[in-house]
Amino acid sequence: MAKKFPIHPSHPERICWGCDQYCPVDSMRCGNGSSRTQHPIELLGDDWLEYGDWGIEAPPAPAPSGTTPG
Repeated sequence: MAKKFPIHPSHPERICWGCDQYCPVDSMRCGNGSSRTQHPIELLGDDWLEYGDWGIEAPPAPAPSGTTPG
């Protein structure tokens, strides 16, 4: 089973996103060897999930603070 793809990783620049291994930049195991694959947030910004069909379900939006349901 594939790992769950992080929507907003804290340091996307530290990881290669090219496969399900998510290797550190200085220790890629997939054989790419030349450069790492960037996370979409690095290329498209924080709202990257809104553009295109990624096949990933967006997490539900958090409820505004200070409000009560009902």
